[in-house]
Amino acid sequence: MSVLLVTSRQTRRWVLPKGNLVEGLSAHDSAAHEALEEAGVRGGACPASIGSYRYRKRKRTGASVMVDVEVFPIAVTEELDEWDEDDERERRWFPLREAADAVQEPALKEIIRSFRALDVAAPRSFGLAPAAIGQKTRQGMFHWFQTLMPKQGNFFALFEAHGATLLAGSDALVRLLQGGAGMPDHIREIEEREHEADEIIREVLQTVRRTFLTPFDRSAIISLIGSMDDAIDQMQQTAGAVSLYEVKEFDNEMRDMAAIIVDCARVTAEALPLLRDIKPNAARLHQLTERLVRLEGQADDIHAAGLKRLYKEKGADDPLCFVVNREIYSHLERVVDRFEDVANEIDGLVIDHA
Repeated sequence: MSVLLVTSRQTRRWVLPKGNLVEGLSAHDSAAHEALEEAGVRGGACPASIGSYRYRKRKRTGASVMVDVEVFPIAVTEELDEWDEDDERERRWFPLREAADAVQEPALKEIIRSFRALDVAAPRSFGLAPAAIGQKTRQGMFHWFQTLMPKQGNFFALFEAHGATLLAGSDALVRLLQGGAGMPDHIREIEEREHEADEIIREVLQTVRRTFLTPFDRSAIISLIGSMDDAIDQMQQTAGAVSLYEVKEFDNEMRDMAAIIVDCARVTAEALPLLRDIKPNAARLHQLTERLVRLEGQADDIHAAGLKRLYKEKGADDPLCFVVNREIYSHLERVVDRFEDVANEIDGLVIDHA
């Protein structure tokens, strides 16, 4: 995973793209606006921030004042060759650890360091946000992981392989809901990722049957991988509805929910490797599952607001449009619900083994 930083205009130090709230925009949409203006990237901004920090800013008057900054993950879907401030700033992707070292603010360093996820097959990120996964081989990630597994069952590698499909699927989903000419490709990728996940869960079930000693109770293993699989199944259901009804435009609330799904996948991908040694990682696992639960609650609020607005705008005049879009909202909500199920399963493992 990597982080996109830009240089400040005066001191040329490495910073996150940031700015004041834009009138008429929410905080996370303002963050997306600044990302486009300062770094030339577009994507889905998660409505749930991942932290805040303070720094001292030198104003044009010469005064040096404290500024509070809230950080929002953005799933990058496009990098522009030219943008508003391309002649004033340099942008660069940094590996996660190097990004933390590059910035000056201690609290921001900690935010970056806490933004961990799978290094293998994980997306890049802007402003602590997942970005695009490149083209994969036709064999898919599962087969790559399979070559690394020992002859006896390795449940942790299988969990992490499935986590990688969740990351890739959520990235394709957020791109799909941006619309545009690439929609069929994003639908196809989500379907392929769901098929890869099916291969993984079949391997888990077979390994449970043939392994004498398992790291956790068999039912807990099946419940965890099943909840993860349900999440990517619902991503596929969302893509299927978009394809079936030939939907081309999407509400802002839908995009916000997709951005939340990206962060849910990122949090899950960080949590899964920690299951290899639960006791020393119990506190961090608890933090991660708490964030999944908070994200689910925020997605519920966005879902309700989106449906209410949709009903007011389309309920009477275009009931077919209302029904179609309500189905998409429903699938998106179920994706996030399944991630909450994953959080509950991980909490159960922590209780049993820590």
